[in-house]
Amino acid sequence: MPSAAEAHPPLRGDLLGCGVVGTQVARLLTEQADDLASRVGAPLELVGIAVRDASAPRDAAVDRSLLTEDAAGLVERADIVVEVMGGTEPARSLLLRAIEAGAAVVTANKALLAEDGPTLYKAADAAGVDIYFEAAVAGAIPIVRPVRESLAGDRVRRVLGIVNGTTNYVLDQMATTGRGLDEAVREAQDLGYAEADPTADVEGYDAAAKAAILASLAFHTRVSLDDVAREGILAVTADDVAWAAQTGHVIKLLAIAERRDGGATGEAGVSVRVHPALVPTSHPLANVRGSFNAVFVEAESAGELMFYGRGAGGAPTASAVLGDVVSAARHRVLGGKGPQESTYAELPILPPSAAVTRYQVRLDVEDRPGVLAQVAHALAEHGVSIEAVRQPTARGAADVAEPGVAELLITTHAAPECGRPGASAARAALAPGRPPPSVLRVPGACWPTSGEPSSPSTATGCRRTSPSGSSRSARAARRSSRHRRSPRARARRCSSRSRA
Repeated sequence: MPSAAEAHPPLRGDLLGCGVVGTQVARLLTEQADDLASRVGAPLELVGIAVRDASAPRDAAVDRSLLTEDAAGLVERADIVVEVMGGTEPARSLLLRAIEAGAAVVTANKALLAEDGPTLYKAADAAGVDIYFEAAVAGAIPIVRPVRESLAGDRVRRVLGIVNGTTNYVLDQMATTGRGLDEAVREAQDLGYAEADPTADVEGYDAAAKAAILASLAFHTRVSLDDVAREGILAVTADDVAWAAQTGHVIKLLAIAERRDGGATGEAGVSVRVHPALVPTSHPLANVRGSFNAVFVEAESAGELMFYGRGAGGAPTASAVLGDVVSAARHRVLGGKGPQESTYAELPILPPSAAVTRYQVRLDVEDRPGVLAQVAHALAEHGVSIEAVRQPTARGAADVAEPGVAELLITTHAAPECGRPGASAARAALAPGRPPPSVLRVPGACWPTSGEPSSPSTATGCRRTSPSGSSRSARAARRSSRHRRSPRARARRCSSRSRA
C-alpha cells in the first residue's frame, strides 16, 4: 500500500533568490526530501530557482539545471513560492503575481513586510492562500508564530529585545575588547556578520522593520516602518561603553513595542521604538552575546516569555523558512489555511515623544559653584528631574581631570521622550572646548516584572551647588565612585556618521 506521501501528487516549490539563505534552503530541500515528504504528506519538489545571473558561480549544493532568470514565469507555475531575495522590488511584484496564480508564499523579507505587508496580506486572504514569514524576524528563533498564534487568546502588553545580530556583535566587541565602533564594524564585516554597506544594521533600519512586524502582530494594529522611532548605534563611543560598565550596565540596541492604556501614563495607543539603551548587567538581555538575539514578550495571562537563539546566518534562517514551507505544504495536502492578518484593535500609533524612560547624562562642566543648579534648571525646563548625581574622581594617570573641569554623571527620573532635549540645553554649563553631553536611555520601566511606566516626574528645585561636592548627593556619589575606579578608554566620536 502506498504511503500518504506517495498517494498525493508532488508539490511544486520555487525559490526566489540564491544567496546565503537561499543556498541553504535548496540544500535542505534536497537532503531532507524524504523526511519532509513524510511530514507534509506529499513530496516537495524544487522545480526552479530564480536568480539575477544564472551563469554566476554557485555552491555545489545548488542544482544549476534549476537556475533561471525568468522569475515572473517561474512563480506562475508553483504551489509554494519561497522568497529570500530581499529588497522591496521586484520581490513585492513577484509575490503578488504568485498569490494571484494561487501559490502559497513563504518570505524572509522583513523590509517588504514592514513597508507594505498589508498589501500582501490582503492579496493572500482574497486568494485563499497562505503567507508565512517566521524567518523575517530573529532568524531561527520561533517568535512570529508564538505571537501570531500561541498568544492569540492573550493580551500582549510589551515586546522588547535584541533583534539585530550585527549590532549586538559590534556592541559586544566594544564592551569586551575596548574597540571603537569603526573597528568593531570592520571585524563584523570580515566575519560575515555585517554587509559591505552596514547602514541598515548600524542605523537601526533592520531592527525597526522587525519591531514593526512584531508590534503589528502583538497589538492587532497595523504598524509600518515609518511608525517606528529609530536611532542607530553610530553615536555610541568606546567612552560610553566604558562608562556603562562602571555603572553596572551594558549598551544594547533594543526594539521596544508597548501597549499604553492611557490613564495616568498619558495617551492610549502603541509606542514602537528602536534605540541604544543601558541594560543592567543583572538582566538576561545583558548576557546575550555575539550575534545572538533575544526577545521578551509580556502578556497579561502568560506572564513573561523569553525567546533566545541565533538571529541570523544561512542555516538558522533556512530552518525557519523550512518550518513555514512545511506548514504551507500541509495545508495544500490536508486543506485549511494559516491565520489571517488581525488588525481589529486599530490602536493609534503614539508619537516618539510619548515614550517614557529614564536617562543617563554624562557631561564635562566648569568646576565652579552653581553649575549643577544650572544643569538641573536646564533639565527642569524640559520636565526632567534628577534622581542621582555622581562626580567621579580621576581613574588613573592617563585620565586625570583637567583643571577647572568636572565630570558629572546624572541619572534622571522617568520622563517623556520629549524631555530629552533638556540634556542638550545643559550645554550652557559645559566647560569650554568639551564635547557635547552623552545621553543614553535607561528604559527601566520597560523591563519585565516592572509594571507600567511611571508617570513623568515633576522637576523640583535643586540646591545651589558646585560640582566639587557641596551637594549631599554629589558627596555620596563621589564616595561610592572611589570603590569603582577603573581605567576608561578615551575615544573620539566615530567617523561612521559620515559613512552612513
